Amino acid sequence: MADFNLPPPLKQLVQQAITHPWFEKLVRFGYVAKGTVYLIVGLLAAQAAIGTGGKMTDTSGALQEIVIKPFGKLLLSLVVIGIVGYVLWRFVQAMLDPEHPKKSASAKRIVQRIGYLISAIAYSGLAITAVELILETGGIDGEAAEDWTELVLAQPLGQWLVGLGGAIVLGVGVSYFYRAYTTEFQRHFKLRHMSSAERRWAKRVGQFGIAARGVVFCIIGLFVIVAALKSDATEVKGLGEALAVLDGSWILGIVALGLIAYGVYSMIEARYREIIRS
Repeated sequence: MADFNLPPPLKQLVQQAITHPWFEKLVRFGYVAKGTVYLIVGLLAAQAAIGTGGKMTDTSGALQEIVIKPFGKLLLSLVVIGIVGYVLWRFVQAMLDPEHPKKSASAKRIVQRIGYLISAIAYSGLAITAVELILETGGIDGEAAEDWTELVLAQPLGQWLVGLGGAIVLGVGVSYFYRAYTTEFQRHFKLRHMSSAERRWAKRVGQFGIAARGVVFCIIGLFVIVAALKSDATEVKGLGEALAVLDGSWILGIVALGLIAYGVYSMIEARYREIIRS
């Protein structure tokens, strides 16, 4: 099941697309766009932490910060193109697993590919938000997660489902700590094309950034679990609200710097990540 049994014509079409030079360029641009968004989130949080302005916001809020700048719509349009490239890459990772073409599907690989699919859906929503900001046809719905939670809570076994979702998010956060500790993310880099200094800094920045993301995911996951226990969707928190929980603590400054590091790490991925392995 290496390709999830895609219909042969569709599989052939996708494989032809991902081997085209434009696809790799679009994917790399996608990592640049993702890095830009996290840089903005981290910078704003860092400013808030040291009391020089700024605010706690999420990725959608970062898009809003871009669009209000001079030539903001043009800049955000470029970000949209990048995000679309990243979404396509996540879908390809989920469907074909092109980074492991010679490995059989294991339980771990299947879970990771499901994660890629969820990531693709999430970033698709971010791209739609960006387009709405450019066209001025809608605002940022900061209560989307709350609305979805309320909908699930209203279903049979809703509390259990929300609790399971929170446990999964918490597990993702813990997995980020594991990735940071083991530095397994380095296997995706073209290490042979990097100098020793580049490899060393890519490792350090990646560890710091991924661990900071782990902190945020753990906070979000815990609040989802609290929402399940209380059967109260208003307990759910997004990225910006999770950062706000840390406001007034030195931990906010560390996490903010970590998110900046994660943005830089995404830029490093744009340059050195191995996209398609033969």
